Amino acid sequence: RKPVVLTGLELGTCTTKWTIDYLSQAEGSKEVKIHVSAVPQMDFLSKNFVYRTLPFDVFVRRAAEVKHKEYFLTEDEKYYLRSVGEDVRKDIADIRKQFPILAEDVHIPEYFEKEQFFSSVFRISSAGLQLWTHYDVMDNFLIQVTGKKRVVLYSPQDAPYLYLSGTKSEVLDVDNPDLEKYPLFVKAKRYQCVLEAGDVLFIPALWFHNVISEEFGVALNVFWKHLPAESYDKTDTYGNKDPMAASRAIQILDRALKTLEELPEEYRDFYARRMVLRIQEKAYRNDYG
Repeated sequence: RKPVVLTGLELGTCTTKWTIDYLSQAEGSKEVKIHVSAVPQMDFLSKNFVYRTLPFDVFVRRAAEVKHKEYFLTEDEKYYLRSVGEDVRKDIADIRKQFPILAEDVHIPEYFEKEQFFSSVFRISSAGLQLWTHYDVMDNFLIQVTGKKRVVLYSPQDAPYLYLSGTKSEVLDVDNPDLEKYPLFVKAKRYQCVLEAGDVLFIPALWFHNVISEEFGVALNVFWKHLPAESYDKTDTYGNKDPMAASRAIQILDRALKTLEELPEEYRDFYARRMVLRIQEKAYRNDYG
């Protein structure tokens, strides 16, 4: 249940074929919805980016540029494509459906059963783009096909230090964090790796990750269900909704906290601390140290 970088795997012809020219020609002018950001650090919480639509071939060439002659926001804006299903409310991302020609070039490492497969997310990033720190609820491979990425990871046990809002951390700049605003962040143990073209990073479910594209690059994320299928929310097309039991537990906790509001502050504090101790006793692992 720990991240690991796998090298030397057989990934298909994608690692040699996926040049800018080939990508542009293979999928042509089909339109894609992309993220466009005026700054390198994209923040999903404040939504410091806009969505725009471009023909795929135009998008690929723009994403590979450092300065743009044509642009939406600024001449050095960053681009990011995260493929989605035809209907994002009902369909998962699957490279075989959204990019069938490119899918033929990819061999996905077979480290899980076919029936466990959930999605395959095609990604293209401008050089310098940094994605917000977040966790996913399924195991996944980050397959770096072209370009280079730096990935910073944090263990699930360090969640108390990451200033979470849902599945995402408020700490955007993990290299130079604002410790006045986020003083506990120094307690989070940082793991880091650099993915070269052809490398595969295994990211276990619940491990936080922050991804920096050192170069223009193309990647594929493959998610699979390592818990029983019924554990997951059937309406989840992105693979980032908490397992059903976890969602129910959080709802029950919220109701319990609401009930505590009926008590005076001194009593609320006392019984809240008792609840925390009970959670630690009943649910915490004792092998984290």
